[in-house]
Amino acid sequence: MNRRKLLHTSVALAAGALAGLGLAAQPPRPMVEVWKTASCGCCKDWIKHLQASGFEVKTHDVSNDRKNEIRQRLGLAEKFGSCHTALVNGYVIEGHVPAREIQRLLKDKPIAVGLAVPGMPVGSPGMDGPEYGGLKDAYDVLLVQRGGTARVFQTYR
Repeated sequence: MNRRKLLHTSVALAAGALAGLGLAAQPPRPMVEVWKTASCGCCKDWIKHLQASGFEVKTHDVSNDRKNEIRQRLGLAEKFGSCHTALVNGYVIEGHVPAREIQRLLKDKPIAVGLAVPGMPVGSPGMDGPEYGGLKDAYDVLLVQRGGTARVFQTYR
């Protein structure tokens, strides 16, 4: 084999090996399955927030009644309700929970039903567009326990 051919072959092999290493080193993106109504713009904005933060998202457009049934089936009490319900790695995510809190939940793996931001606080992800004029409500992200209790997981002021 001549020197030029050997060099091209070596470079191609090295590039292939490096590309393979790069792919192997990347963890899979967590899949978030979301149930929402078709017309809800803030849900769409929250989904964009999740995607920009490294999550894969699968959406289901359902009626409000169906969404409430799903929330109940997943074990989340109505008092924690918001405009969309999601499921990621066995955890329920209700409402406008910031992606960083979902990432923390998946890293820490607490024994819990999941996270909730009840209501629709202005300034939370998905409720933070230009139409809100920079306004921000204080809110808590709740870690919902089995049995319907909750504790503050993170506070936003």
